[in-house]
Amino acid sequence: MSGEIEGIDMGSISVEGEQSDALVAQVRVGLLCRADSPRQAGESDEHIRALAACGALPPILVHRPTMRVVDGMHRLRAAVLRGDEDIEVRFVDGSVDDAFVLAVKANIAHGLPLSRADRRAAAERIVNTHPEWSDRAIARAVGLSDKTVGVIRRCVTAEFPQSHTSRIGRDGCFRPLDSSEGRRRASELLTRKPGASLREVSAEAGVSTSTVRDVRNRMRRGDDPVVPRQRNAAKRPEGAEAGRAAVRCGVGAPVRGESGSDPASVLRSLRADPSVRFTESGRILLRMLEPSALNADMRRRLVAGVPQHRVDAVAALVKENINMWQEFAEQINQRQRTSA
Repeated sequence: MSGEIEGIDMGSISVEGEQSDALVAQVRVGLLCRADSPRQAGESDEHIRALAACGALPPILVHRPTMRVVDGMHRLRAAVLRGDEDIEVRFVDGSVDDAFVLAVKANIAHGLPLSRADRRAAAERIVNTHPEWSDRAIARAVGLSDKTVGVIRRCVTAEFPQSHTSRIGRDGCFRPLDSSEGRRRASELLTRKPGASLREVSAEAGVSTSTVRDVRNRMRRGDDPVVPRQRNAAKRPEGAEAGRAAVRCGVGAPVRGESGSDPASVLRSLRADPSVRFTESGRILLRMLEPSALNADMRRRLVAGVPQHRVDAVAALVKENINMWQEFAEQINQRQRTSA
């Protein structure tokens, strides 16, 4: 397993013991934390039982700073199921975000395959955590087509605009997202230095030699050095493309069935939304909203469980929380009205 994706160095991520079994460590299973897994539905009990019936289990990957499993949650649970106290581990060093990419790669390469929904959710997360990566690089990591990743990126960008002006390709090279300025610089250089080579103009203008060649050919034909697609994009009103992406992705549109639905259904919908569950503020919000999913039967049991001498105190606290939530709801509505 590698810490790179087609030449892209994943930050400081590295896997200890890739080349030597001597670097595999025995770790107590009780010291390990659950994986930040790309599997939205969790582990398969059937697969765990099948692994438990096997002999020696291959080493699992563990993020050393957090002791969180990166790859091998099924193997860990199989070890626990059959009563093993230790498990073989190879440690991963690096950021949490890079460790998640490694987890996705590992789950695609072997073992129980990730569902398409899992891979799409993983792509959405990686677009947020690694926005400088190209669509092809992310597609390679999650096992999707670059076109699918492009659609996902437009959806994410419609909600959270990204300011990056370049991306890293699968070969590890930075490339500008908009080469129109580079084309104009190349045109000026070709005019001032007609004898300069394509490579010289390319280095000075900051564009590829093929772009310089295309600019030169366009100038010889008397055409604008900037291609029509880029000229039209420059004339487009700010936010127009994001607005179209928002419509394609359903951003800003009411979610069917949420209005008037029971709180538990709405909460499940929020948990499934990557823009909520993959952000720190979103996870805090989900924890705060959790009590709102209590059904009537659960509320009756809680009411019956309040000690008589604490009724007034609990009721006062509930009313204070109601006031807080009403103020919170009004702030959200105000934000919506301001955005509109």
